[in-house]
Amino acid sequence: MMKSLYSKFILTTLIIMLVSSVIGFFFANAYYQNNLKPENDAKNMGIATNIAEFAETQADLEDYLSHTAATGYQLFLVGQGESRFYGGEFKEKNVSQEAIEDVLDGQPYHGMKEFPKKTFVTGFFANELKNSVGVPLTYEGTQYALFLRPDIKLLFNEIHLLLGWMVFVIFILSLLAELIWSAMLIRPIRKLSHATNKVREEGFDVHLDIHRRDEIGQLAQNFKEMIARLGKLDKLRKSFVSNVSHDIQTPLLNIQGYSRLLENNALSEEDRKAYLRVIQEEAERMSILSKQLLTLSSLEPKEKDHSRKAVDLSAQLKSLLHRYYWRIDEKELSLTYTLDEVQFKGNPELLYTAWENLLTNAIKYNEPGGSIEVMLKDAQDQIELTFTDTGIGLEPNEKEQIFDRFYRADLARTRTQQGTGLGLSIVKEIIELHQGDILVESKLGKGTTFTITLPHL
Repeated sequence: MMKSLYSKFILTTLIIMLVSSVIGFFFANAYYQNNLKPENDAKNMGIATNIAEFAETQADLEDYLSHTAATGYQLFLVGQGESRFYGGEFKEKNVSQEAIEDVLDGQPYHGMKEFPKKTFVTGFFANELKNSVGVPLTYEGTQYALFLRPDIKLLFNEIHLLLGWMVFVIFILSLLAELIWSAMLIRPIRKLSHATNKVREEGFDVHLDIHRRDEIGQLAQNFKEMIARLGKLDKLRKSFVSNVSHDIQTPLLNIQGYSRLLENNALSEEDRKAYLRVIQEEAERMSILSKQLLTLSSLEPKEKDHSRKAVDLSAQLKSLLHRYYWRIDEKELSLTYTLDEVQFKGNPELLYTAWENLLTNAIKYNEPGGSIEVMLKDAQDQIELTFTDTGIGLEPNEKEQIFDRFYRADLARTRTQQGTGLGLSIVKEIIELHQGDILVESKLGKGTTFTITLPHL
């Protein structure tokens, strides 16, 4: 299933942001564990030491600690079997008795530094007595243990630096990832651009190595198909120019040669008539060629509004068969036809041209003594017309190409027949112009059947 380039870009951006956030989170956590925890412990240890030193000089310890806590600290004082909290209470009062005894004995407590490793969100903001610093405090000869940690509101200010680093890391990672993704996105576009330049400068022999399942991949596939088609048409065009040039040059040379022969007054009447007959045949060949070229030219703009009117297909086909009966008889062909009375709205001149091309092909490529069958059937949902002959037939691979402009069948089999390779392409374009379809069935040496289907219009 082809993924939308837009959805792929959005999805990739979201994934990049998510991955960058996770990586940034781990960087921030590493910074917290290795830098912020020790720094925070040392800073708060200095604050607690200063508070303890100043407390020893105060007249009222209770009042001093209350005012100190009001500046943004949580305090816990323990001594003489009593304990008291100042400021906001700790959520967990989980400091060990051993730690309290150590502080009373004069050893500082580094709870922030030694707090169990957690993510900075849960560790930095853990409102637990264990997550504090402790210092000894002596007041009026009595030994106390003072535990301190900043009030959680103050920590939000301290985390600004950490969040800043996190945002910076996420931004850098996202930028690098977007640059890499953009390069991956641009690379096939550059390949496509290079291929188009190569086509412009060198021709249609271009290899495009792009394999994707998005809009760019579809564009590349369409480009490759277009190049293959244009290359094929270019070869056909060159072949056509060569063939048409030959078809024009040959009758002109014959006309010129026999015209000079007619200047000889010693010619017999029989020879003179024979030469005139050749000139007439060659002129007819050129007339047919020019007519087909003009027909193709008139069909070129597909959107052109070709005038349409009601056409009696049965009468049109009967007129055509009557006109060409002499050629059928001349080649000793048998003709059978079954024609339903059918009215169709279309361009009568173009339709006649299509039927004429199909009939003349059936005559031209038939064997002497062969047969031609024409059937017109008015089905319920469509009109069906078939031309069947017992002629030379087609190779299997030729059936896919006979409707291409400028294509000629195997010259070894048709060298005695004169054609331009335009007739069937004209037929196909006329049928498609009338929203119809044409199919061919053929066996080599057995004959060919063309089936035309037209909608009821």
